Amino acid sequence: MPNPVTAGTTYAGEFAGKYIAAALLSAPTLEQGGVTILPNVAYKQVIQKVATGTIVTDASCAFTPSGTVTLTESVLTTKELQVNIELCKSDLFQTWQSAELGYSGFKTLPKTFADFLIAHVAEKVAVATETAIWSGTATTGSYLGLKAKLIAAGAPAVTTPLVGAALNAGTVIGELGRIVDAIPASLYGNEGLRIYVSQKIAKLYVRALGGFGASGLGAAGVNAQGTQWFTNGSLSFDGIPIFMANGLGADNAIATTVDNLYFGCGLLNSQNEVKVLDMADLDGSANVRVILRYNAGVEIGFASDAVTYGA
Repeated sequence: MPNPVTAGTTYAGEFAGKYIAAALLSAPTLEQGGVTILPNVAYKQVIQKVATGTIVTDASCAFTPSGTVTLTESVLTTKELQVNIELCKSDLFQTWQSAELGYSGFKTLPKTFADFLIAHVAEKVAVATETAIWSGTATTGSYLGLKAKLIAAGAPAVTTPLVGAALNAGTVIGELGRIVDAIPASLYGNEGLRIYVSQKIAKLYVRALGGFGASGLGAAGVNAQGTQWFTNGSLSFDGIPIFMANGLGADNAIATTVDNLYFGCGLLNSQNEVKVLDMADLDGSANVRVILRYNAGVEIGFASDAVTYGA
C-alpha cells in the first residue's frame, strides 16, 4: 500500500489553538489545577500584588486612614518556543493504521493521519511543559521554572527555606512535618494550600504509610493493608492536600497556595501555530514535517508566602 498523503499537501492551523491547548494543558500540573493558568498572554502580564499593614483601629467620627497599603507587582514573561521535526510517514503510518483497524490498545484515535502526528508531538510537548514549569532553566527550549524562582541561588527571598535531609521511607513523614510546621499562620487553613512534592517524595510517603510503626501507623500501615493500601488516589498530610509535581526536583518540595503560582501561555493569540507539511510534492520524499509554535512561562506571586524544601 502506498504511503498516505496527509489531508492534501498541507494542514495549517485552523484548529491550532485546540492542538496547542492539548499539548500544554495535558501536562499534569496544569490538567489537575496545580497552578493558576493565565491564557492569552502575548508576551508579558503584570500580576498585581496588594499588601496591607494593620488596618483595624478604634472607631471615630472622622475618616482617618488606618495602616498602610502597598501595591507591588510581579511580571510574568512568556518565552516563544517551537517544535520543528521531520518524520518518515511510513514509520508512523503502520502504527496509525493498525490502531484504526482495532489492533492496538489505543482507546481513541485521531481521525486523520495528520491529527495522529500532531497528537504524537503534543504528548512530547506536554512532558517538556511539565518539566519546565517546575525545573525549567534559561536554556534553549525551556524557561525559568518555579524552582529557579523560589529555591535556586539568587531566587527572591523566601520567608522559610528549609534545608533538606536524607530522604527515605523512614524519614519522609518527619520531613513533611517540618514543612507543615513552617507554614505561616496566614496560609495555614487556606483552601488553596498545597504541599507540592516530587515523585520521589510522593513514593516515599506512600511507602511510609504502608507500614512503619514508628510513624504511629502500626506495622501494617493504613487500614492494616500494608503496601496494598494505595491505589493512585489523593494524598494529604496533616489535612493539607499533597500535589505530586512530576517536574519538581527529586529532593524538593514547596508549600504554598494555588493562586500564588502562575502559568501563562498564549493559547488563543496569533503567535500559536500548528502545521503539518507533507514533503512529497516539494521534494519527492516520504517525509512529513510537524511545526508547533507557542509561548509559555511561569511566575510566583509572593515568594514570602511559600515554604521551600531542599536546594
